[in-house]
Amino acid sequence: MQLRKLFAIAICLCMTTLLYSQELNFTVKINTQKLQVTDQKVFETLERTLLEFLNNQKWTNTVFESEERINCNLILTIQEEYPPSGFKGHLAIQSSRPVFGSDYETPMFNYIDKEVTFEYEQFQPIVYSKNNYNDNLSSALAFYAHIILGMDYDSFSPFGGEEYFQRAQDIVNSVPPSAASANPGWRSVDGNRNRFWLIENILSPRVKSYRQAMYDYHRQGLDLMASDSETGRANMAQALDVMPVVNQSYPNSMILALFSSNKAQEIVEIFKRGTLPEQNQVMRAMVKIDPANASKYRGIK
Repeated sequence: MQLRKLFAIAICLCMTTLLYSQELNFTVKINTQKLQVTDQKVFETLERTLLEFLNNQKWTNTVFESEERINCNLILTIQEEYPPSGFKGHLAIQSSRPVFGSDYETPMFNYIDKEVTFEYEQFQPIVYSKNNYNDNLSSALAFYAHIILGMDYDSFSPFGGEEYFQRAQDIVNSVPPSAASANPGWRSVDGNRNRFWLIENILSPRVKSYRQAMYDYHRQGLDLMASDSETGRANMAQALDVMPVVNQSYPNSMILALFSSNKAQEIVEIFKRGTLPEQNQVMRAMVKIDPANASKYRGIK
């Protein structure tokens, strides 16, 4: 009877795990080459803690199958140490999305946050509270988790990521003034490329057409390429035509700079096989928003 009860509990736990499969599938690496004295075991523990925090947290109310989880990478490079338990580092974070009918994954988010400061002692848990600020590290990680989710959802339905972008905005707003002052990246005065400006750009009415274009580019474009490459490519070209309009409405926006850096190579490779009118159309659009890489886009022809 006791064995049967234990077996039943195990089955329930397995079913619960399957039913509530988490949304993110992160790999995590911590780079400490610049440090000289810190015990490396601290960072081995931190690496596991970050992995568990990101992958085991339930970020949405949606049920994800294991194969639907969003593939992400995180590299935390520790730049400085402030004994006994303070650190500053660069956080490189990436996510991708599978393209329907292929084994290709398109890059969705690729960004390096150079202003990540945090306190950590070995075996210290990282805790995220939806409505409260606990510490800088948990808030920064939760912020980027919601950005990744929002971008993914936006690519599958028009403005589908709104809920998650709003939560990212809530995280920015929840950081107390004293914490925001001590930990750069949460305020408009901390530069023009940080967490504050990233979510401000995404939610700005001036880039609303960009978000619609992200749906058109991915769902109506890339996802059609396997079955109807001509229609898929034409829809992608139309989506890219929106970018100069957004740039005119919001010059020097962070979100367009990220889009260009993430998608440039993909766009070049796809439109090498396009028609001459499509090539000219895409070249004009991309050079307008990313003139520094004009020579790269000329490689379309």
